[in-house]
Amino acid sequence: MKNFHFILFLSAFIFSSCEGPQGPPGFDGQDGGLFLGQTFERTVNFQFVPATQLQEVVVDIPTSIEVFESDAILVYRLDEELPNNVDAWSLIPQNFFLGGGDIIQYVYNHTFFDVKLIIDGNFDLSTLGAGFTQNQTFRFVIVPADFGFKSGVDITDYHAVMHALKID
Repeated sequence: MKNFHFILFLSAFIFSSCEGPQGPPGFDGQDGGLFLGQTFERTVNFQFVPATQLQEVVVDIPTSIEVFESDAILVYRLDEELPNNVDAWSLIPQNFFLGGGDIIQYVYNHTFFDVKLIIDGNFDLSTLGAGFTQNQTFRFVIVPADFGFKSGVDITDYHAVMHALKID
């Protein structure tokens, strides 16, 4: 009987003290912290709107992407295409100083079904050149409300946002 208790004690001690390497920490939350951020791109042509004196275009969010009213949308403008098919993106708002005191700024507002892109400026925008208004490519990143901005991600860095949201 003593041997039985000793073997039982010894086996309980061995099995309870065996541990493998600790895995990576999991996410908090009921769904495991899975962020379902999505992205899409559009190339657009702005139109001058006399009523607002602004250059504007409305981009519909694809129906395949579900956006909640509490979600945030970040918009990046394609600045240039670098060698080896690398794109350089800038978070808007984005300012351009055109000389002679003329300034334009790309800005936007959004709902959960569309994004309005706007070019604002301090001069008559009906004269703004096609280099700023035509064939402009934007990338839209839907940031779920659960992601929050408490995560410490630098939202001005497109690649950091995409990595944090696990989006290719």
